[in-house]
Amino acid sequence: MCFRAACGWRKNGREGFRGQWANRFGAWPTEANGKPFEGHHIRDLWHGGNPTDWDNVLPFPKDIHQDLFGLYNQCYANGPPWTQVGPDHPYGE
Repeated sequence: MCFRAACGWRKNGREGFRGQWANRFGAWPTEANGKPFEGHHIRDLWHGGNPTDWDNVLPFPKDIHQDLFGLYNQCYANGPPWTQVGPDHPYGE
């Protein structure tokens, strides 16, 4: 399966990735209206994230994904509170 932009990544790549996701994890989640959840790239594409890495894409409902996208933009704006030192163990003990 080709995932490069030249092969129509925007449409065919997403559909192909979601199909492969279904084979591995079960059906790609959908909104109540049947529209597929948006895929959130943990390591974003603007900074070299792999668009088809299993460990880099998580499905999120559109409203939550938009919130995450806004937070990423704030983080990359290089201003407070993102430039401040955080807790010693931010993700658990």
